[in-house]
Amino acid sequence: MPSTRPTRSDAVDLSDRPRLARHVRLSFCRTRQRPILQLPETVVVLNASGATILELCDGQRTVAGIVSELGARYQTVPDDEVQRFLTRLAARRCVEISG
Repeated sequence: MPSTRPTRSDAVDLSDRPRLARHVRLSFCRTRQRPILQLPETVVVLNASGATILELCDGQRTVAGIVSELGARYQTVPDDEVQRFLTRLAARRCVEISG
């Protein structure tokens, strides 16, 4: 089993391989008409770009690979914004990071 770094002080690196935590589900809320993350007793409402990032977090792609894929779809994607987004979700234990 790959090691994970769930502590708050860890920043996500471009070589890391993020994936959704086992207790988290990415879905679409028909009531809100928005993508959401479902956690035990919590729902996180996402914007479209956040959902797209998380759809690519499969534990196989690196953060650099995710940024590259997003860049192919949307032309320019600041890698530091993707890293900050994933770092925040890792701190909330929504995303697991393996290196």
